[in-house]
Formats: sequence, structure tokens, C-alpha cells
Amino acid sequence: MRNKLVVVTGGAGFIGSHIAWELVKDNEVIIIDNLYTGKEENVPPGAKLVRADIRDYEAIAELISHADYVFHEAAQVSVVESVQNPVFTEEVNVLGTLNILKALLQGHGKLIFASSAAVYGDNPNLPLKETERPKPLSPYGVTKWSAEEYLRVFHELYGLPVVALRYFNVFGPRQSANQYAGVISIFINRALKGEPLVIFGDGKQTRDFIYVKDVVRANILVAENRKANGRVFNVATGKQTSILELATKVIEITGSNGSILFDRPRPGDIRHSLADISEIRKLGFEPEWSLEEGLKKTVEWYQSQGLNTTR
Repeated sequence: MRNKLVVVTGGAGFIGSHIAWELVKDNEVIIIDNLYTGKEENVPPGAKLVRADIRDYEAIAELISHADYVFHEAAQVSVVESVQNPVFTEEVNVLGTLNILKALLQGHGKLIFASSAAVYGDNPNLPLKETERPKPLSPYGVTKWSAEEYLRVFHELYGLPVVALRYFNVFGPRQSANQYAGVISIFINRALKGEPLVIFGDGKQTRDFIYVKDVVRANILVAENRKANGRVFNVATGKQTSILELATKVIEITGSNGSILFDRPRPGDIRHSLADISEIRKLGFEPEWSLEEGLKKTVEWYQSQGLNTTR
């Protein structure tokens, strides 16, 4: 992708900033972010940051309408917060997406939307195919599915070029290590402080972890491929890793003297998650980063932020 006008919503956040850093090399990149969770220091040099809220149509419409591509990463992403405040989550994740779709109708751009494996809920039919009926367990999952449906309708009614990507467990540098973030960022943060890694349950539950740079590649791939238009794709590795195995790897890579503690299972936690990625593979996608390689890069980033193991 070269010499395009690209808008990245949520571009000061975790995944959005990685997309922006990759595309700013050869394109004009505008980031729309209200910095609710994003950080200004995540914005790459050369990109323009516009502080705006996607719930405010007038604030974003002109920017969106001029874009060649819109990578829509802005969202309320906390499942816990969605349970506590479902209306706010609906406003950001559904109304915000609808505003972007409406603005795109005034222009010529293509939308690449960050959806989530949360739309599947606790489905035992592993590996999960995109054809499985969504059954989300949280307001967050409901909003992602709702937004997907708006994409489908705008594609079928108006011919708008859109793609939805269902991210599984994404990890990498710049991911928050707060209590609502991914387990990898929490584990690394605690390991580097020499604190115990807490596993809820027996640790045999599994997840499909994918490094953020592979997620960026998937975004750019579907953006440039017309065969992706109007479709939904899983973005993952198609490999399972147990939480206990993950914790052990993190301790090994960080050289931590922290231990592993087991706590009671959390209600509502999914036991196993695994994606079928055969559809996006047909477009030429193949994960390039192993879990170990991704963990090492992520640990290096945390260490660069001033976190060091107590060992």
C-alpha cells in the first residue's frame, strides 16, 4: 500500500498504533483517537493525530469521507466494563461504527473493521469457523456482532467495500497491563516485577494467541484484496496454547524468580478457544511469528519501558 490517505481510528491504542506505524512509511496517515485509553506517545512520527470521538459524527465525517482506507480499531474493548456499562459500550462500538459507515458513503474508501472472537461465545465446535452462529456472552461481544451486521447491510445495500476481522488473543508491545488487558501483558508485567503469575483455574484452558505484527499484516492484506470485500475472517494462528504453558514460557523468557499461583476459576471464562483460519489463508495469509518470538519481542519492549526482573 503506497501513496494512500489512510485513517486509523483508535490509532493511539495498542493494535491501531501498530497499523499506523506500518502504514505511515509510505502513506499519509491520520489517526482519530479521543485518548480515552490510547496514548499520544504511541502515535508514529509523520502521522497526524486528530483528537475526536467516533460517537461525534460531525467531528469525524469529513476525515472519513476523504480516506482511501479506514482501519477501524477504536472501541470500548473491556468485557468487564461492558458488563458494568453496556450503554456506553453500545454507543462507542455500534453507534461509532455506524457513524464511520455513514461517512464512508460520502466518499470512496474501504473499511477494515476490528471485530472479535468474543462474538462466538463459549462454542465447543473447535476450531471455530466464521460460519458458526454467533452467541456472545457479554455486551462487548454483542456490540461487535451488531457492528458486523451493519457492515454486511451497508455492503449489500450500498455496495460499500467492507471487511470484518475477528481477532483472537492478540498480544505485543504497547498492550496495556491493567486488570482488563490480555493475559500475556499481565503475566509479563508481573514476571518482570518478580511477582507471582496468577492462573484462574487449573491452567489447562487454552487460547489462540497471535502476535500483533501478524494482525497488522492481515489488515493490510484484506484491505488490498477485493475478494475480501463483504466478508468476515478469523485472525489467529490456528494453534492452541494452555495458560499454564504460557505462564511457564513467560517465566523462562523473563528470567523471573516469580512463581505460579492457582486461584479459583472465574465465572464466565471460556474453557477453550481455537480459530479455523483456512478462509484468510486462501487470500495468502500465514502467521509468521511464533509464540516464543512474539513473547521475546514483547518482553524486550516492557524492559525498555523501565521494567526489569528482580533476579
